Amino acid sequence: MRRLILLAVITGGLGVVGGGGVFAGQGAPNLVMIISDDHAWTDYGFMGHPHLRTPHLDRLAKESLLFTRGYVPASLCCPSLASLITGRYPHQHKITSNDPPLPRGMTAAQFYKTAAFREGREVMNRHMEAVPTLPRVLREQGYWCLQTGKWWQGDYSRGGFTHGMTKGGRHGDEGLEIGRKTMQPIYDFIGRARAEGRPFMVWYAPMMPHDPHTPPERLLEKYRPLTPSLHVARYWAMVEWFDETVGELLDYLDKAKLATNTIVVYLADNGWIQSEDNPRYAPKSKQSQYDGGLRTPLMVRWVGRIRPAVVETPVSSVDVFPTLIELMKLPKVADLPGVNLLDARAVRRRPAVFGECHTHNAVDLENPASSLRWRWLVAGDWKLIIPHPANEPEGTLELYNLRRDPKETVNLAAKERRRVAKMQAMVDEWWKP
Repeated sequence: MRRLILLAVITGGLGVVGGGGVFAGQGAPNLVMIISDDHAWTDYGFMGHPHLRTPHLDRLAKESLLFTRGYVPASLCCPSLASLITGRYPHQHKITSNDPPLPRGMTAAQFYKTAAFREGREVMNRHMEAVPTLPRVLREQGYWCLQTGKWWQGDYSRGGFTHGMTKGGRHGDEGLEIGRKTMQPIYDFIGRARAEGRPFMVWYAPMMPHDPHTPPERLLEKYRPLTPSLHVARYWAMVEWFDETVGELLDYLDKAKLATNTIVVYLADNGWIQSEDNPRYAPKSKQSQYDGGLRTPLMVRWVGRIRPAVVETPVSSVDVFPTLIELMKLPKVADLPGVNLLDARAVRRRPAVFGECHTHNAVDLENPASSLRWRWLVAGDWKLIIPHPANEPEGTLELYNLRRDPKETVNLAAKERRRVAKMQAMVDEWWKP
């Protein structure tokens, strides 16, 4: 993909009026956040996949400021989503893992039924309430905010949403019907918000292409001849099924004449490489320290306001919150670590993007470092991975040139000791447990 200079031009005003800083209903931009689930950065038509068809995401990419080298801080759903909605790293918001500490000798299925599990999740929910969230900031400006799909932090209201589908289940309970069964709750919500003259936010985070991989037969038949693995065919079909739902949502915005007054943000919560011989993920993807688990395309679209472009500079999902604060002229939130993605100079000048991968079950819910497995950074073409001895005692430093070795197969740490030392100092300055 060709390298282009970041260029984003915002034209016109946002219709901000008085009234204690609250937006006037129809003058404020709406926001739709589309978050795919367990979706590899390679698995899109616009990213060059040889078989997958994603025409609606391809269209969105063409119309967006597209960052082809986006990263999420963590390769695990719950902390990744928490970082997106708070604009903070896991060690800052303290939601490092999918689940609370697992008692010795107990299976996960047994643990989910216990009071200890419920109490642990309550601690995690309170961590979410302790920091500003994007829906909470928008709600204070008069927005209606809808949660659908994946949501881990209890009832939707605990993230600041005014409306939602999830009542407190681990993944998202009723919210998980979105996309797979229906899109109607989103359309109903937007209709009510418009009738009340309210600007709106939609969190569309379906459990797609996340397993179980149960695509429509018509899509599975399409991919079955393209791979000897039924598991891969099912995953590919799930990606296209997700793409179809994105198309339905974008078409709805067009037909309702909302596209020019609605910001659309897209990214995946973490990556996935499909195993060929079983339904699960392959190594070097979900829960790993590698790009297969951490990298995602990131898009920001505002038709007529943001000029489409392709940017290859690494960026992070923690940049989304500060970007939207600037773009939507929202009140400032203190101590956000990200940068405004529409500020070309800030994106270029930042020396690196950082992240941290933790254990699936937390070790200590109040001490983020206790669950740490790896810290990592990407600086230009280079990526350094630093294991944390407590949870990765056999780990070694890993250094990769991502442009020459995108699958991270040749560890150059021993040959590039000076580069490793410099990059390790950068990571320690960012966060040293």
